[in-house]
Amino acid sequence: MVDPHPLPRRSVMSRWDPLTIGIDIGGTKVLGGIVDSSGRVLDRQRRLTPSRSVRAVEDIIVELVDTLGRGHDVAAVGVGAAGFVDASRSVVQFSPHLNWRDEPLRDALMSRIRLPVVVDNDANAAALAECRFGAGVGHRLVLCVTLGTGIGGALVIDNRVFRGANGMAGEFGHMQMVADGHRCECGNRGCWEQYASGNALVRDARELLLADSPVAHRLRDMVDGDVSRLSGPLVTEAARAGDPLAAELLADIGGWLGVGLAGMAAAFDPSCIIVGGGVSEAGELLLAPTRMAFARSLTGRGFRVEPPILAAALGPDAGFIGAADMARSAARRSQRRRRRRREPVVPRSRRLRADL
Repeated sequence: MVDPHPLPRRSVMSRWDPLTIGIDIGGTKVLGGIVDSSGRVLDRQRRLTPSRSVRAVEDIIVELVDTLGRGHDVAAVGVGAAGFVDASRSVVQFSPHLNWRDEPLRDALMSRIRLPVVVDNDANAAALAECRFGAGVGHRLVLCVTLGTGIGGALVIDNRVFRGANGMAGEFGHMQMVADGHRCECGNRGCWEQYASGNALVRDARELLLADSPVAHRLRDMVDGDVSRLSGPLVTEAARAGDPLAAELLADIGGWLGVGLAGMAAAFDPSCIIVGGGVSEAGELLLAPTRMAFARSLTGRGFRVEPPILAAALGPDAGFIGAADMARSAARRSQRRRRRRREPVVPRSRRLRADL
């Protein structure tokens, strides 16, 4: 249900709306694009995440910015990084999937590309994009989760990402769901993303293939018996083709997702919940069991407004669209600072006389 009190729209008559570049760094791929102020993508590029190496990932970002910037007047660059980003949006303090530990990513990139750079968590960027241009338009309090290699998330209030005291809010995937459960790359056990993510989907499917389960024969045929070739998109493809095991695996992921979202709804009471990321491309094969588990688990069910669970509208572009939008805000702030430096300083005595 769309909020009956929509957000007020600010006048844009005198606003500077430059083109900006957004970069979305995931555990397996890096996406980039040039985006205008309406969220329209003018150009996009995709690269594989080269390795966990800090320098290698920086090189890919610089190369993408150089490629995308040719022939365009670009004002700033936004980077969505899979990890904990500090409150100043400049340092990646920790990433469970890449070798970033207190990495000053913003300064490192600005020294190489000579443009204003803003860094934020990748799920924050995707959530902002969905609220500004996608499924969350018109909602005031939006809970977003992204299902990819792990689970990212963000809470967006009045089109502003809630970042917490130290910039680390929204790491929903690392809430413990099962005591002494599966080991997570973050070092803990039983994290939500070990049960409701792309990694969880592939892990469960591979376990059945390695056990030579007869119910896994279709998946085995799809990869010619090579378990290492099995991926989340292949499981989704099999489910769409009618494979009951693949559909069951996605339903299991949806069940864990729905239970976790019910807990989040009890905590935050959102007006809507948006599910994005690569795994969400399974559509209703994932979302239908998610909604069922959510409805069964929601505190106060039957006596409260149940927030709709919506599919993200922007697909895999959401991360870099949101990062580009953040960069646009940074570019405007930079322009305002330059203007203030150029403006002559009027002595206080002269201002008082003018007022008289």
